[in-house]
Amino acid sequence: MSDRKFGTIGVLMGGYSSEREISLRSGQAVAEALSQEGHRVVSLDITTDDPAKIIQQIQAIKLDVAFIALHGRLGEDGTIQGMLEKLDIPYTGCGIKASQMAFNKILTQKALKNAGLPVAEHYCITDGKSVDFKTVWNHIKSTPLVLKAACEGSSIGVHVVRHPSEWEPAFKNALSYGPQIIVEQFIKGREFTVGIFDGVALPLVEIVPKANFFSFSAKYQKGATQYICPAEISENLTGKIKELSLKAAEILDCEEFSRVDLRVDDNEQPFILEINTIPGFTGTSLFPKAAREAGYSFVQVCEKLLNLALKSRQPKD
Repeated sequence: MSDRKFGTIGVLMGGYSSEREISLRSGQAVAEALSQEGHRVVSLDITTDDPAKIIQQIQAIKLDVAFIALHGRLGEDGTIQGMLEKLDIPYTGCGIKASQMAFNKILTQKALKNAGLPVAEHYCITDGKSVDFKTVWNHIKSTPLVLKAACEGSSIGVHVVRHPSEWEPAFKNALSYGPQIIVEQFIKGREFTVGIFDGVALPLVEIVPKANFFSFSAKYQKGATQYICPAEISENLTGKIKELSLKAAEILDCEEFSRVDLRVDDNEQPFILEINTIPGFTGTSLFPKAAREAGYSFVQVCEKLLNLALKSRQPKD
């Protein structure tokens, strides 16, 4: 049983993003694991987008520490972190600035490219204006193109455009999630993800979707994707991917934990796709899977994150 050194743990979940249902699954898994270990846990399903009401909800619980299980907007864009800092409540995961940077794929790719890290050739749209296929193709000069809403996760608003006829409907859909869109060269090859846990790269996970694309359904439908952990690749390539992932997390100042997604082409050259500051904690989530391979049980991951939160974000005097 726990010595309850964390006091009252508030597991913040739900929220108003397009990833609400996944967040609820993550939050419930965390709350259940911590409760079974004897910790005092309060689950908080945030159902409003009114900042004042969210703060009231949090204050009503009298938390000692917040475990953030909010995916997408509110949770990963620095918003909830800002609220918790105003309330002097320690919280798990990355801080405000890192969250804001990593949440926006355009800012992420710009920061990584400026630091000399390998990213796919890309074209950015920041004002919501329509851009035709030819304009983008003239910049990237290859197909398929990967069109992404810049501020969404879980492959929401992501389309693989293989032919000019597919461009317009894909562009309109991505635009429905906000005015910022990033279009990238599709990297033909294999996909990997690397969990970063307290400055250490966890065992690699290779992602092998049964369909051609790691879509929302491929991520969350059991059996739709094969996950190989540890990834069955050479020590040299493993080391290269881990080193790049650690550098990427460091550049964006992602403290405590994050997950770096990459693709590796046929020449074994890795390209960084994005960084997730609040990886999933569902039954199919990859960060807990990699942590388990490294020797951490699910509840040990949760407890370590809480320890890191208390260590790095003690309330102000």
